[in-house]
Amino acid sequence: MAGKLEVITGCMFAGKTEELLRRVERARIARKRVLLFKPHLDTRYSEREVVTHYGRALPCRRLPTDISWTPFLELVTDHGLGDTDVLAFDEAHFFGEGFPALCEALVARGKRVIVAGLDLNFRGEPFGPMPELLALADEVTKLQAVCVVCGGPATRTQRLIDGEPAREGPEILIGGLESYEARCRGCFVPPR
Repeated sequence: MAGKLEVITGCMFAGKTEELLRRVERARIARKRVLLFKPHLDTRYSEREVVTHYGRALPCRRLPTDISWTPFLELVTDHGLGDTDVLAFDEAHFFGEGFPALCEALVARGKRVIVAGLDLNFRGEPFGPMPELLALADEVTKLQAVCVVCGGPATRTQRLIDGEPAREGPEILIGGLESYEARCRGCFVPPR
């Protein structure tokens, strides 16, 4: 069977993790063996589960953000990578530059690989390995949220500090509703 790379992307609150978990559950219903992963720094709701903003959760394994092929094989040896049909990764934007090569190596071995992640950071710039993953993907699903300002389709993630759009800060700041809003292009306030 030929492998496949599926990428689910969009801004925060667009339903990326919800869609990832839906695909994982459908694969399990089809009696496929699935492994679900997230980066070790994502501890917002749970350390041992991938959790949506609305509380839906499935057990997962955590990976270092700089994961590459050999360490990955060592981490999944006890799960039998050869018997695994589907490998799903949440918050893919947090993984390092070697992550697309890991995904490609899995696809080359006939695996269905599903990744979900932000396409843009809070500055409105391409985020982490997502541009490369989008270019390599066999299938791309770009989801939109609802703009909290005007109610239109949101494609941007607005970082907030004390309720106001952030003007500066590190690229990675783990947070949820307290730190971010979904906004459309017109309502998004880019940092200066």
